[in-house]
Amino acid sequence: MRLLPFLVLISSLLDYGCTSASCNMTCHKDARCEVQGGITGCYCSQGYTGNGLTFCYDDNECENATQPCGEHANCTNTVGSYFCMCAPGFKSSNGQQTFVPNDGTSCVDVDECSNEGTVACGDHAKCENVDGGFNCSCKEGYQPSTGKLQFKPNDGTSCQENPKAKCELYNDCITEHINRTLAGISHLKTPLEMLQKINRNTLGPLLPVDVIAYVEALSYSSLNAMHYPVSDNEALRNTTINVLVNTVNNFLQKDKITAWEALPGDKQRQSLTKLLHTAEQAALLMSQNFKKTTQLDANASDIALRVFAFDSHRMKHIHPHVYMGADYIKISPKKREESHPNGTVAVVFLRYNNIGSLLSSPKNHSSKDTSEQRQTVSSSVIAVAISSDPPTLYELEKITFTLKYAKTADKDIKCAFWNYSADTMNGNWATEGCELTHSNSTHISCKCNHLTHFAVLMSSGGSVGVTNYNILTRITQLGIIISLICLSMCIFTFWFFSEIQSTRTTIHKNLCFSLFLAELIFLIGINMNNNKLFCSITAGLLHYFLLAAFAWMCIEGIHLYLIVVGVIYNKGFLHKNFYVFGYVSPAVVVGISAALGYKYYGTTEVCWLSTKNNFIWSFIGPACLIILVNLLAFGVIIYKVFRHTAMLKPEVSCYENIRSCARGALALLFLLGATWIFGVLHVVQGSVVTAYLFTIFNAFQGMFIFIFLCVLSRKIQEEYYRLFKNVPCCFGCLR
Repeated sequence: MRLLPFLVLISSLLDYGCTSASCNMTCHKDARCEVQGGITGCYCSQGYTGNGLTFCYDDNECENATQPCGEHANCTNTVGSYFCMCAPGFKSSNGQQTFVPNDGTSCVDVDECSNEGTVACGDHAKCENVDGGFNCSCKEGYQPSTGKLQFKPNDGTSCQENPKAKCELYNDCITEHINRTLAGISHLKTPLEMLQKINRNTLGPLLPVDVIAYVEALSYSSLNAMHYPVSDNEALRNTTINVLVNTVNNFLQKDKITAWEALPGDKQRQSLTKLLHTAEQAALLMSQNFKKTTQLDANASDIALRVFAFDSHRMKHIHPHVYMGADYIKISPKKREESHPNGTVAVVFLRYNNIGSLLSSPKNHSSKDTSEQRQTVSSSVIAVAISSDPPTLYELEKITFTLKYAKTADKDIKCAFWNYSADTMNGNWATEGCELTHSNSTHISCKCNHLTHFAVLMSSGGSVGVTNYNILTRITQLGIIISLICLSMCIFTFWFFSEIQSTRTTIHKNLCFSLFLAELIFLIGINMNNNKLFCSITAGLLHYFLLAAFAWMCIEGIHLYLIVVGVIYNKGFLHKNFYVFGYVSPAVVVGISAALGYKYYGTTEVCWLSTKNNFIWSFIGPACLIILVNLLAFGVIIYKVFRHTAMLKPEVSCYENIRSCARGALALLFLLGATWIFGVLHVVQGSVVTAYLFTIFNAFQGMFIFIFLCVLSRKIQEEYYRLFKNVPCCFGCLR
């Protein structure tokens, strides 16, 4: 009984498909005589299709099934069967070159850019792995020779040094790249072709000089459109507007923010203003002369545009307003009593998502700002422009808008507009003609009586502001002039009076001489940044003479130390070494710095050392080292002076003299050291207090030195007394 189920199963299987021993049929070579379903016949073997008697054709499994091998695999048909292989850029999970479906094998991506990969993109190129392949691209500072942003090895593309990467944004460098960019589009015939070319060239990463050059090119194409007849083809105009929006969007995407931030403040704002102005005017120009009432939308990731175009007969029925994201804008025209003449109106609304951070005041700005406080744009930036023919057909009465903003505690909010000159493209935030009508924790409503670009501003303390900036500028100019006079008097004193000649006066004379030249160069050339070569030379000379002043201050500390410890030395030999250390060692530092980073001498703001790559430490480092050495030397001097004063009463007068010299040297150290300590604090904090402290100590340095070294010195007082005693007009005053 137990064998009965098993026998039934075997019987059924044999009945379904088996080879009959009594089969006398002649079958095709790729078929077998079998019993299937109780019927004896010739049946094609697996992998074949046919009647089994006269023909059995190969069954192409690769065509008859969808992805029989799975994803990222290719199917290869064979006679009576098939096999699978992973597509190029993938490998099988079992490590075998071929496999069959449903055996648990899958195709996984090959990382050609890994250490195990064999890809060599070439010099100055980097590899980026993607599913099923890889791409090569040039590293920062290099550009592909074929113009392809992504390429493959051995396709003829190499990475060449990009001359733009070396451009330090001086006027001559910028002008060269602007001319080159304009030459690349000036041969194109229509504004659309120009926009398409600019759009293609700004899709990828941009250098700071590219931003300036392509904004100029965009402005040029807009200007060219003004002289180009407006097309009656509405489809063409719609296409042109969409390309314009996408091109402007290329400049404002998040990956371009770094390039914008690398621009100097004035050039950044000028280019931003020109970009905003160009987008508004170009959209307005292209929106004119629509044949019928039109509403057009063009959106991109960081910019949205809406156009209303209508004729004078529909003015009463159309009230242009728009919801853009979480923002709402509405314009109200002036009411007209008389009948409307025939004419057309175009209204353009624009909304920028991410441009606000670039139009905010920089964190440590010292430029002429229009506010005493740092201003942060905390909303999107919107713009409205109107064009009517005739111009008096559609005049604005007011614009109302509600913007979503990010509120921060303890900060004032206000409605503001970007006030700029179309001639110079210099702009700043202003509030005239705008008032806040309502606000809550998420939105603010405003009303303005003019058109331009609007945003919500938040004000916070910490910036210098225009008033303080002007005061600090006057203090600097006055202080340096007074310091130059005082330093010249110091040099005259130490040079003219023979009775006070000593090693110490020699040191003071050279220190004052170095500071005099440094301050004179500062007064003349610190703002001469239009000429790159002149600016770099000015920065190099400032670097040298300021380091020379610190070197001579160090020499004074060393000299006092040698006196106190009682070292016997040859005066002539010592003076020679002092001159070598005082003038040659700064030259060595400046020479090495220039050899390693000559392009960092002079910036686009001032003719001083750049802070890029920490190059400023070529000055701060040696200065801090000298201050540290002097502090250690003065510590030893003070210890020995007080120790000997207590032990050797007869020699008190000698050490009293040393103590007096040490006090003067410490005063010099304090003056030179405190100046740059306040300078570093101002860079870190950017407060009004540190700005005033740094300016006063730096500008009046020469006057303080004259007071400490000359006015308060008894020997020099006596020398001047003897000098003026022989002058009749001065003798009465001295008595």
